[in-house]
Amino acid sequence: MNQNKPRLLMCRPDHFGVEYAINPWMHPDDWQHDARHLAEQSHREWDALRETLSFLGAAIEFVPPVAGVPDLVFTANAALVLDRKALLARFRHPQRRKEEGHYEAAFRMLQAKGLIDSIHKFPDGISHEGAGDCVFDRARDLFWMGYGPRSDVASRETVEDVFDVEAVPLELADPRFYHMDTALSALPNGEVMYVPEAFTAKGRAVIEGRVNAGQRIEIGMDDACQLAANTVCIGDTLVNPGCGPKLRAELEGRGYKVVTVPLGSFLRSGGAAFCLTLRLDRLSASVPQAQVTAAMR
Repeated sequence: MNQNKPRLLMCRPDHFGVEYAINPWMHPDDWQHDARHLAEQSHREWDALRETLSFLGAAIEFVPPVAGVPDLVFTANAALVLDRKALLARFRHPQRRKEEGHYEAAFRMLQAKGLIDSIHKFPDGISHEGAGDCVFDRARDLFWMGYGPRSDVASRETVEDVFDVEAVPLELADPRFYHMDTALSALPNGEVMYVPEAFTAKGRAVIEGRVNAGQRIEIGMDDACQLAANTVCIGDTLVNPGCGPKLRAELEGRGYKVVTVPLGSFLRSGGAAFCLTLRLDRLSASVPQAQVTAAMR
């Protein structure tokens, strides 16, 4: 086994569509006007993303698609996963709560396959939408935790209890950036790429206090509205739905390879590359890789 092989969870977009509006990106009437073409486009885009990630060395696990559950494709929201432990999401909006049982079944299957050791849940009355609102920063051994639109700040206690890792809460202030993963990405070499306007002044101050100036990469609004922050990191390659020449040059100047996979149909729902994947093999600094590799044999 290649102990460095990343493992991702994805769900085919067989039933994806914009059927309701729970964020400013979503316009069901516009989708229905050209639903067949957009559905075909979503399959092409999703396949291109999956093929890109596979080419980069990722192993892909799958959640079975389910009719009537259009956002099941956004597997980043399924759970928070670290050190072979999964903390299942609890959705705020009723339209997405039907995903919870399907995701739990998928994680029970992953547990049976030996890819997950334990499955945990939030207390009743606490909303938290998985890795979409908790971006793990390996360099600092912490979660950047978004709260406000979708997740409760009170979820921090459960996150820290389950994973024994600090969760740094940042309030999201712009409804377009309703999840942390739309506004911030923790890069492999320690940089934090983020949309300053997505956070309150207090949140920006927290980022500035935790990340030195040389490691902060501010995303301009043009790139932010392409969801450039919604990036999947595979080694030194950054896979995103689009970014302008200035941001690309900065990332490449820091030694990263930038791969753009257009995901326009998913942007109509407010999601992109990171949203469509969930990393299953992330490790905190306290867990030796060799220990986890042995457990997965």
